[in-house]
Amino acid sequence: MEFVIVSGISGAGKTSAIHAMEDIGFYCVDNIPPALLSTFYELCDTSADERMKRVAVVLDIRVSNFYEEFSKAVEKLKKDNYRYKTLFLDAATDVIVRRYRATRRKHPLCPDASIYTVNDAVELERGLLARLKQSADFLIDTSFLSSAQLKERICTLFLKDDTSALAVTCVSFGFKYGVPTEADIMFDVRCLPNPFYIEELKYKTGLDAPVSEYVLKWEQTQGLLKRMLDFIDYTLPLYSEEGKAQLVIAIGCTGGKHRSVALTQVLYDHLIENKHKVSVHHRDLGKV
Repeated sequence: MEFVIVSGISGAGKTSAIHAMEDIGFYCVDNIPPALLSTFYELCDTSADERMKRVAVVLDIRVSNFYEEFSKAVEKLKKDNYRYKTLFLDAATDVIVRRYRATRRKHPLCPDASIYTVNDAVELERGLLARLKQSADFLIDTSFLSSAQLKERICTLFLKDDTSALAVTCVSFGFKYGVPTEADIMFDVRCLPNPFYIEELKYKTGLDAPVSEYVLKWEQTQGLLKRMLDFIDYTLPLYSEEGKAQLVIAIGCTGGKHRSVALTQVLYDHLIENKHKVSVHHRDLGKV
């Protein structure tokens, strides 16, 4: 049985994630009390219904004494040798605050708006869930993801039959917009010639052939690329041997539109060619 516990910061996209998982065949339960987790696992595991063999449950701060109850529930799962994975959804505090303002919903830790601002509530929740985030098998930062992009990430992690394979996400980004917090490995390619200063390439992106050809034609680019791919090829099996389920590789340039995009696409194609479970996300491609 495939059993996934979904948690994370309120407003980070747990509802969208669970909908995506439902779309790809998971039986999903939202806001289950942690005390019932082990019992629910047993019911699913012994059920004759094939739909109960891929299950996702949401556990979050809406339950009182969440962390204490969650810790007890997970310890019982471990004690009984039950197999499960955890998915943690996160987003930048300012992004979550904007989402709450847009929906006009209250944060679960704000029963009275005079007690906490949303910003205070998010930071409090972030502290409460810090250890859970650190121990998660899968981490997705939704700060710059649309609903469609989040669904794509979910599909990459859980759609394929080989759920034990290391799922790699290649992310291009611009340092001017901040580094991706979920990155496990990060490369800075601002040392390479910049097509931004070529008038006919300035408003194109690394997905356009003229830009990609310009970025890749330089000797220094080929030297960096060779070392980067050698490093990735060497380390991926090591991460797999250690039991890591997800790896995020980020490549950044200044604006996240030219150099980082071109090299991220090369990395993505290289991993596809070598039969890895991989997806690609160009975080800042649409920014002005």
